[in-house]
Amino acid sequence: MDFLSGLNPQQQQAVLHVNGPLLILAGAGSGKTRVVTHRIGHLIANHNVVPERILAVTFTNKAAREMRERVEKLVELPPRRGPNVFTFHSFCVRLLRRDGAGLQKVRPTFTRDFLIYDDDDQLALLKSLCRQMEIDEKALPPRNVLSVISAAKNRGETPADLARKETGEKGKYVVALYEKYSDALIRANALDFDDLLLESVRLLEVDQPTREKWNDWIEHLMVDEYQDTNSAQYTLTRLLSQQRRNVCVVGDEDQSIYSWRGADIRNILDFHRDFPDAVTIRLEQNYRSTRNILRAAGAVIANNRERLGKNLWTDAGDGPSVTVYQAPDGEGEALWIADRIRRQVEREPRKPVAVLYRTNFQSRQIEEALRRYRINYAVVGGLSFYQRAEIKDMLAYLKLLAVPSDAVSLLRVINVPARGIGKTTVEQIENHATQQGIPLWEAIEDLVARRQLGARAENAVVVFRNLIEELRAVALSVPVHELLEAILDRTGYRQMLKEDRTPGAENRIENIDELLNAAAEASERGESLTDFLDHAALVADADQVDERKQVSLLTVHNAKGLE
Repeated sequence: MDFLSGLNPQQQQAVLHVNGPLLILAGAGSGKTRVVTHRIGHLIANHNVVPERILAVTFTNKAAREMRERVEKLVELPPRRGPNVFTFHSFCVRLLRRDGAGLQKVRPTFTRDFLIYDDDDQLALLKSLCRQMEIDEKALPPRNVLSVISAAKNRGETPADLARKETGEKGKYVVALYEKYSDALIRANALDFDDLLLESVRLLEVDQPTREKWNDWIEHLMVDEYQDTNSAQYTLTRLLSQQRRNVCVVGDEDQSIYSWRGADIRNILDFHRDFPDAVTIRLEQNYRSTRNILRAAGAVIANNRERLGKNLWTDAGDGPSVTVYQAPDGEGEALWIADRIRRQVEREPRKPVAVLYRTNFQSRQIEEALRRYRINYAVVGGLSFYQRAEIKDMLAYLKLLAVPSDAVSLLRVINVPARGIGKTTVEQIENHATQQGIPLWEAIEDLVARRQLGARAENAVVVFRNLIEELRAVALSVPVHELLEAILDRTGYRQMLKEDRTPGAENRIENIDELLNAAAEASERGESLTDFLDHAALVADADQVDERKQVSLLTVHNAKGLE
């Protein structure tokens, strides 16, 4: 196949580059995905690079899936023999599952059957710690504390490091929570999403055989959206490309919008400092926008001081002028937008429309205006499938069966469905675990053995304990979907949903059915319980647009990559 067909000269130059570091500065709409996939195809077909020894890393499952599918169309490959295309987090899971034993040099209790704590798990754990420390959540919101912890982790700061910066009264509590949070993760053999990156970096830094193994295996490394990488992702890229230095990073410093979550624009700006012999190729021809749009965007971004510089151009013609409307207030703006959309929809009923805003709260007035005009819309970036309450409940049961020391999952399901284990009993279990320095599950066993719970509470706790032990026995002998069926039936969860008469009850049952379908598909693929939990933790469908709705509302951050 001719991998250069239909490409402009700069795109061709990028595809033909084989050895040594390469920086592709890809302006918006310049066909970067096509360039990356054609470059991978060229390496496989014309330079005999083994597909599995190409590692391409990006930020979203959607981008990884699209890249993988495009390569498979370009190059005919046997099933499961394509290049390794991952998100950063999914690659780190694979690395730690395969070679994580080397991490025991610096984290002795770590094992490769670790759990992954998602946002809800982290929040539940922190709320539990706040209760133990008698911290008022209104005075010190757990989500805010998690943001501080995440930022500290990404700066490589331990609780002791943070203590030197956080000197006030609230700061002392934050540091204490950070320390207890870290200890709780270690006891549960769990990693949050920051840890997946940080512990992967630590593994490659402290375990030379693992670092050499992966450097030897990876012939070509490609990193997409390099302007959005944080410190850990930057270090990971460096550690994986030490031997051959065949690293290609693709990005656009003008599109760096994630500094609030740790992205460091210096990573792309200083690429030549790290790789002095790197070749830089600028993709400047835009295939998406008109000249008027490019002129307006260029006039804005030209004020940025830190940029490598590009001059985007297009053959698409001038197009309509860019309109600026200054409304008297938010309501006036929303009504003007809704009226414009109404007229657009009447003229072109099938043409999609998007409304972008800076932050989520700004959608409210726009939604009200659209409803007033009876215009259907979808809010993109809403609650994803695996974040829905009933799905989280089932995953918590599965996690508890996989890892008995998982305190977050235990606290989530100990009284779901309601089984007579109230808040007072839960607090007694938590306090006993804290005082004795033991996991919650052991605290349950100890309290029952000592007969320190009230009669009714003890009976309810024993029933719960026996139920979990029975399900653990089931988990050893059946595939995931059958285990889920057993959980639904034996816990009474299915019956609870059937008896639910609140709004959305039918949707919750449908969600559970969909989870069973997903589990059955996982079983057909031969996946274990751990594999299924990994998938549930990593997958994200919140970036999927509802194609049935003509109007999409989304933040600028959620719009990135959905052009």
